[in-house]
Amino acid sequence: MRVTSPSHRRNRLLYALLAALVIMVVTAVPAAAATTYVVALAGTLKDVLLNIRNWIIAILATVATTFLTVGGLRYLAANGDPGEVEKAKSAFRNAAIGFGLAALAPLVVDALTHIVGGL
Repeated sequence: MRVTSPSHRRNRLLYALLAALVIMVVTAVPAAAATTYVVALAGTLKDVLLNIRNWIIAILATVATTFLTVGGLRYLAANGDPGEVEKAKSAFRNAAIGFGLAALAPLVVDALTHIVGGL
């Protein structure tokens, strides 16, 4: 039976891990090279601005819905405490502002399109 020192075992393990890493990299590169992903496809500036508008609306509506949910939960959990009721009302106001901004997002994008050239 051959006795190996811990350093020899460690070296063999490192070589095995290195060989496995090289095999993974060599086999993964052709697969990744053969695949092409299109991240964003916008033909005109108007398409870009419409995409920005859609993102703004989605983000604002999500945040406003979160504030509305938090306000509702605070109002339910207030149990008559005036301070908590005020915090809930504040969350409701913030939600209303968020929904208002989401509704105004198309107007902002229209203003941008007129500024950059009336597309």
